[in-house]
Amino acid sequence: MGVVLSLEEGKRGSPTIGRLLDLTAADMARVNELILSKAGSDVEMIPEIANHLISSGGKRLRPMVTLAAAQMFGYAGEGHVKLATSVEFMHTATLLHDDVVDESGMRRGKKTARMIWGNQASVLVGDFLLGQAFRMMVDVGSLDALDVLSTAASVIAEGEVMQLAAAQNLETTEDEYLAVIRAKTAALFSAAAEVGPIIAGVSRSDRAALRSYGTNLGLAFQLVDDALDYGGSSKDLGKNVGDDFREGKVTLPVILSYRRGTAEERDFWKRAIEGHENDGTALEKAFGLMARCSAIGDTIGRARHFGEIARDALAPLKPTPQKSALLEVIDFCISRVS
Repeated sequence: MGVVLSLEEGKRGSPTIGRLLDLTAADMARVNELILSKAGSDVEMIPEIANHLISSGGKRLRPMVTLAAAQMFGYAGEGHVKLATSVEFMHTATLLHDDVVDESGMRRGKKTARMIWGNQASVLVGDFLLGQAFRMMVDVGSLDALDVLSTAASVIAEGEVMQLAAAQNLETTEDEYLAVIRAKTAALFSAAAEVGPIIAGVSRSDRAALRSYGTNLGLAFQLVDDALDYGGSSKDLGKNVGDDFREGKVTLPVILSYRRGTAEERDFWKRAIEGHENDGTALEKAFGLMARCSAIGDTIGRARHFGEIARDALAPLKPTPQKSALLEVIDFCISRVS
């Protein structure tokens, strides 16, 4: 089965990732070949489930960041392709696991794997992909890269548990929520950006620059996703608008709306999030309350803030086409809500 890359180019006149696509095109072709190879198994259900999600599209930002970050320091070996594939497998595994935990029915406009094959198969295939990811990391032979990616895998799992503990808890603070997404989303962006410089043999300061870039890009990316769930489109989001609300997720727009609301409005959020009174009428009311207290705009403002930190992280590095492309990724991620 071929790999379909659904790579958004933004609205007319808005930022794109065209430069990143061009710079990584040849390497991404090799990544896609490796994805198909490593997702294969004699156990028939494994490639069926893996390819269901892999071939359903996605921006592929994380592996492209790995490739560009290696290229910008002149890396000319083979390791960056294996590490980029490992990063994509880690991401795919977390999606399979997330859909089980969240009891999600749709992803990227298709039924989730759990809806077709069940929860047990989805979790186990996610575990298989993680195993394949670690095998490729070992093949690269860099203990530092293995350390960064294996640490990210642990942090992501911690983030999932933190999110579970915070689920439907309207007393969650903004700081607590940022800690969740720093672990659940930003950790993999950070690792994806750092492993390229590692295998290129660069200085610790250059590694730290890419690590900071990835972390803050990941935070911005997730906050934009949070905003899109209440103010975007299914095409932009890759799932149905309002899914977070229907699943009772306490994301930043909800946290801000709850804390800024009147007593009556907080009662609504308790009924909707904690009491599962979240039908279409309730969702429309949620939209209105968020607009009244600027929860969406302020969530986007937070995303822009982290985007600027990501931009500053790369500022000391010498100009290269890859650096320019990585800076454009920041604008592209935030432009999804403009």
